[in-house]
Amino acid sequence: MNAMAGNYTTEDGRKIGGVMMEMRNITLRFGGVEAIKDISFDILEGEIRAIIGPNGAGKSSMLNVISGFYHPQEGEVWFHGAKRPSMKPYQVAQQGIARTFQNIALFDGMSVLDNIMTGRLTHMKTGLLSQALWRGAAEREEVANREFVEKIIDFLEIQHIRKTPVGRLPYGLKKRVELARALAAEPKLLLLDEPMAGMNVEEKEDMSRYILDTNDEFGTTIALIEHDMGVVMDLSDRVVVMDYGRKIGDGTPDDVRNNQDVIDAYLGVSHD
Repeated sequence: MNAMAGNYTTEDGRKIGGVMMEMRNITLRFGGVEAIKDISFDILEGEIRAIIGPNGAGKSSMLNVISGFYHPQEGEVWFHGAKRPSMKPYQVAQQGIARTFQNIALFDGMSVLDNIMTGRLTHMKTGLLSQALWRGAAEREEVANREFVEKIIDFLEIQHIRKTPVGRLPYGLKKRVELARALAAEPKLLLLDEPMAGMNVEEKEDMSRYILDTNDEFGTTIALIEHDMGVVMDLSDRVVVMDYGRKIGDGTPDDVRNNQDVIDAYLGVSHD
């Protein structure tokens, strides 16, 4: 079956479903500058979808459109077969979309455990008074949330730092804690903005393993921005390539690797 159509099984046995999200003719402007120019692509259920391109290509802007931080002037976002209205980020999160950030956005004074617990906010249904009294439904909800967070802590192998203030952690562990907080939200779609940025080789290998395990064990659909092409080609099922706000490539890693427009954008080589 054609992989581009969805509903197929990868060589390593993962099942890729139909279209989860579709970006249709997205255009985003800041004043007179077009950060995104009429771009369309989709994200399939269960896949790892990479968004790549040189600096200034519009990748983070596209991720911000997906997560509701930016609202495009033109185009439509479709999620699970329905056109998504203009939403605030917390409403997008309630739909099952979580993300990490290019610049780590954690609470340095709080422990690792408490930082990850903030990822459960969309799953907290009891009122503020009930939570303050911590009885009945509020107590049961808190216990269930903590149990789930402990599973994430075990999954990412950060038990030894669970009570450590995040501000004391080295960079690589902070990135792992941020991933943990996103996973605590139980996302259907996980957005990763440069998860390997600033990491050494060993840290990149660890993060790559956790991303693959997240996709495999939880069935989480993942869309990521990453500059390390080795990582992109190893992790991704499909890749969309942006350059100066335009889409210049879209397909499997091999398709993109052999696309002359992509080669030109990265190497700065022009061909007649």
